[in-house]
Amino acid sequence: APHYGNGLSEHRMGRALRQHGRSEFTLSTKVGRLLIPDPSAPREQNSYVDVLPFRQAWDYSARGVRRSLEDSLQRLGLATLDAVYVHDCDAINHGLDYPRVLRQVVDEALPELRRMRAEGLLRHIGLGVNDVQVCLDVLHQGELDCLLLAGRYSLVDHSALAQLLPLCEQRGVRIALGGVFNSGILATGVRGGGDRPLRFNYERAPQQWIDHVAAVEDVCAQHAVPLRAAALQFPLAHPSIDIVLLGPQDLQQWQDGCAMMRHPIAADFWQALRK
Repeated sequence: APHYGNGLSEHRMGRALRQHGRSEFTLSTKVGRLLIPDPSAPREQNSYVDVLPFRQAWDYSARGVRRSLEDSLQRLGLATLDAVYVHDCDAINHGLDYPRVLRQVVDEALPELRRMRAEGLLRHIGLGVNDVQVCLDVLHQGELDCLLLAGRYSLVDHSALAQLLPLCEQRGVRIALGGVFNSGILATGVRGGGDRPLRFNYERAPQQWIDHVAAVEDVCAQHAVPLRAAALQFPLAHPSIDIVLLGPQDLQQWQDGCAMMRHPIAADFWQALRK
């Protein structure tokens, strides 16, 4: 659970994790927001619903990053984390304030995370974002161990392919890739009709992306490959991608995702898709 979401989830997760040895799981969290107690805080904030009575406040300062991480460790009841991602520090979220945010991330947040790494509180430092440019901007000014990148390298969105993925491969930056279904359109497809809204990148899908997915779906049909299987397996072919995040909402979706990850796909499908 993100540290700025439902803090109760971290308490529950911590209790579950403490039943196992620390070496049996890998745990990450994010920094960049603080939870400020506020009885009148809205129950929906920054796309999160049913949150606890806390106001979410941006804070990429050294002091804010340390407090955020220490708060999460306290809620989890643990002493260390495996990876910590600086979250949503891009121009999409901050607009005209992005240059200041970027400077603070480079000058304060990342150095403070390195100090906490030296103290043994965490192992790996990265960014958790949906945007390619902020990754490039930070990597051109400093070192990162990893990225949690959502949506920018999928069957239809190759935004990260031209510059970011080669740079990560060169620098040894490992990637956990989220959003491989691009908010659902690559899980449901666009064929078959129905009244369900088609979603891409958290919003109603523009026609250009609907047309793109339709073309991919046609190739899948010709080769009897489920669209979900292609979407899950495609990113892992790149040497910089270590993890694909499924994001299931229930056990059935988890089991389906595991089955799609194991589904055999012949090489001629990928060749046809490339053409």
